[in-house]
Amino acid sequence: MMLRRLGCAAALSLFAARPAAAQKLEVLWYSVAGEESVQSFLAHAGQISIVSPQVFAFDRNGAIHGKVDPRMVARAHEAGVKLVPLVMNPGFDQPMMHRILTVANVRQRAIRNLAALCRDNHFDGIQFDVENVHVKDRDRLTSFMRESAVALHAVSCTVSAAVVPRTSDTPGASSYDRWIFDNWRGVYDYKALAESLDFISYMTYAQHTGGTTPGPVAGYTWMQASLTYVLSLGVPPEKISLGIPSYSDWWYPTYDAKAGARVRGTDIGFAKVTSLVAQAGVTPTWDDREKAAYAYWPVDDVYRWAWIENARAFAAKVALVHEHKLRGYSVWVLGLEDPSVWAR
Repeated sequence: MMLRRLGCAAALSLFAARPAAAQKLEVLWYSVAGEESVQSFLAHAGQISIVSPQVFAFDRNGAIHGKVDPRMVARAHEAGVKLVPLVMNPGFDQPMMHRILTVANVRQRAIRNLAALCRDNHFDGIQFDVENVHVKDRDRLTSFMRESAVALHAVSCTVSAAVVPRTSDTPGASSYDRWIFDNWRGVYDYKALAESLDFISYMTYAQHTGGTTPGPVAGYTWMQASLTYVLSLGVPPEKISLGIPSYSDWWYPTYDAKAGARVRGTDIGFAKVTSLVAQAGVTPTWDDREKAAYAYWPVDDVYRWAWIENARAFAAKVALVHEHKLRGYSVWVLGLEDPSVWAR
């Protein structure tokens, strides 16, 4: 369809215009356990610097559970891709992470297990995906990651963290703004983390989610503001990997007896969103301010909305990485992308 052709042309023009001697960006893609994600990595490993499977998680006692798909391990070694799996608090469990941060023997066990996980599996590094931590635990989280970095560096492993972005240290006026700052955005001391870690993956996506009104997955103006803020704190550009979404979102009305009528938003892949738009018989509109496409259409008199991250949107956001001379970019997630993003 027209949207896809435009996306492909934009991506190709961006990459074609890049000088042969341009700085090579570090390209990190996340993966999940689903077959779509695995197959996308197997097909495109040659265009990836780091793959980060989201497969490992702490438990409440500091043990770590999970396993990387052996097909991904083999392909990463074959293609020379660094294997840097994520370790997360499962379900972004806030009480669990608070326990790990505050109970001394659990904390030390978690750090020892991180080092052992990386060393014993011959991983290139570990990336923290620790989210939904209350702002009151900010200093504890910083020191935990700093101590973990010492342990991981001692076994020749890199360590990084995926961090939720913000545009300022002001929580905001509304109850939603205060909630998301206190529980998701405010806990990260970006400068201190950048000093201890090899880099941070700055997750400039999920600007709008299933819990918000419809809007861009990663609006360009919001990405710019988030990036301007973190750079203003003195975080070196070479320590920042810019988060770029490969997924799209759509919003639709739903009802159940417990929650009643409400709007629900869902992350979906490019194939699914283009199918929805085609079935609706509408043509997406490109928003040049936010560098993304959107569409809306009625079903039984009530409108559905979609914000679409196609190859044109992807290319515009990669351009931000070049503009600010960042380390590279981190993409969530393999398997949901517009296939045209690989046309370079």
